[in-house]
Amino acid sequence: MSSVRRCSRTACGRPAVATLTYVYADSTAVLGPLATYAEPHCYDLCAEHAERLTAPRGWEVVRLAAEAGPLRRSSDDLEALANAVREAARPQTPRQGRFPEGDSTEGGRRGHLRVLRSPDN
Repeated sequence: MSSVRRCSRTACGRPAVATLTYVYADSTAVLGPLATYAEPHCYDLCAEHAERLTAPRGWEVVRLAAEAGPLRRSSDDLEALANAVREAARPQTPRQGRFPEGDSTEGGRRGHLRVLRSPDN
């Protein structure tokens, strides 16, 4: 039995070189170096399928730079990645009137969502 992981795409037997993970909450597909371990909700892709990857309409693809070896994941790594994706999705310039002046931590309300100021601001 071979220890080489294969591409997850149907009928593709090429060796996997990248791992694809979906961040559904942010409508983002993250493609990075091959993960150390195969995980149930991740997809291993060969070089050809990784290069040709597209995301559904309205989704963004984040391609992480390849490292010398496989990506070593921990829960901290995954949390940092999710936070980086959320940060990248935020608008670059704050809107006028987003946070009122004063001591209040509540910045505004939109429908059922509330904008809260960071405690260190």
